[in-house]
Amino acid sequence: MNRSKSIFQDFLPIIISFGVGAVVLIFVGESPLEIYSLMLSEGFGSTRRIAATLSSATPLIFTAVATAVSFRSGVFNIGIEGAFILGGLAGAFVGFSMEMSHIFIHIFFCLLAGILVGGVWLYLPAWLRANWKVDEVVTTLMLNFIAVAIATGLVNGPLLAKGAGNNMTPMIHESAELLKLLPPSTLHAGFLIGLFILILYGFFCSNSLFGFENKMVGLNEFFSKTVGINTKKIIISSMLLSGAIGGLGGSCHALGVLHRYVEGFSPGYGWTGMAIALISKNSAIGILIGSILFGALASAGTTIQLFSDIPLDLIDVLQGTVMLLATITVFKFKKDNADR
Repeated sequence: MNRSKSIFQDFLPIIISFGVGAVVLIFVGESPLEIYSLMLSEGFGSTRRIAATLSSATPLIFTAVATAVSFRSGVFNIGIEGAFILGGLAGAFVGFSMEMSHIFIHIFFCLLAGILVGGVWLYLPAWLRANWKVDEVVTTLMLNFIAVAIATGLVNGPLLAKGAGNNMTPMIHESAELLKLLPPSTLHAGFLIGLFILILYGFFCSNSLFGFENKMVGLNEFFSKTVGINTKKIIISSMLLSGAIGGLGGSCHALGVLHRYVEGFSPGYGWTGMAIALISKNSAIGILIGSILFGALASAGTTIQLFSDIPLDLIDVLQGTVMLLATITVFKFKKDNADR
């Protein structure tokens, strides 16, 4: 009974968001049942549509896992958006600036670049949080804006593709492109990498000493320090791992979908991943379900306009409502940690 109640509470923001969406649809003279049925069909109605949904879910798996890693340690890290952006730029840079005959080696270096840049990007707020108790919400939020500014400056300056007006790097070499899983869809091998990371995360949570210490620090940092856990090490390690996973996700997105870095590279994958992590309460299975659901919303939203007069903004309404309701969890999270 308690388990069923917990599951219902976890998905309550999603249920309410669809209720809000229904009100909006009725207000504009559309049938919520027909539109939602169309969205379900567009998201899961055929192999091609399922592939599109999984492709849209791929970056969300990375950003949700990245966020959950730091959330478990009691650190409210909202800097995954910046790590994703700079990781994507780093992966694309290695992809177009280096040419290798061996595809796996080239891809490895591209992904490694994303991992390193994403991890390093969050080191400063991690150190400040662990040593000086500087609020990580403020530092990571500011770093998101800085990451966008850096990427924009580079992609419109020294990394601008020759002959391009603005906003994009050169195309990566073919040897750096991730394998397409179901061509001609955009589903690529990054989805399998994301699943592998998600499985590792699930194992990390349940079967590793670091995962146990990570959880203990998140539950009560003072008590953890009292019983001998190196809380500073756990906090810094968790944020570095979080940034590395976010950077890996950005690199996979650049190599698998865009094959370059372009301005507007992320339409908010880091923020959506944060909402998924909050709603799923950092559960690996919940992250998978939430990522697929949000992927279906994004995928269906791009095609539903072909069959109705509903604007794509409806998807923003649904996602924004989930984010707003998930924010309630944010305040509870911060309050609980402040009381410890």
